[in-house]
Amino acid sequence: MTNSTLFVFDTNTLVSALLFASSTPSLAFQKAQKSGFFVCSDETFAELSEVLMRPKFDRYLSQESRHLFLKAYERSALWTTIVQRVTDCRDSKDNKFLEVAINAQATWLISGDADLLVLHPYHDVQILTPATWLSVDDD
Repeated sequence: MTNSTLFVFDTNTLVSALLFASSTPSLAFQKAQKSGFFVCSDETFAELSEVLMRPKFDRYLSQESRHLFLKAYERSALWTTIVQRVTDCRDSKDNKFLEVAINAQATWLISGDADLLVLHPYHDVQILTPATWLSVDDD
């Protein structure tokens, strides 16, 4: 893999990666961070921000820690404008992740969501669970 490899992580995977430091999603996030760049859109970032700041996560991480993560992610992610819309996912709320992947020409979409995983591969995007992504040889 080269440093131009682009990754889309869905919201639940990112939240799990942040909340549980030694979890499979966290390890997948760390591997992706070393292998390329994260891609997001206004819509996917807005969802991440809203979900991550829910009070139910207060017992896991302080609001300050979550804000710091969001700022770092916002600064480091590559932002894509959605030109090509997608309606192929059986859960319409997940189409936004496919849109980011297609519009940014990402290689990987990392998710544990069955509604996305069932589409693997989607166009040229490999849709994998965090565990499967960890098993991919990154030579």
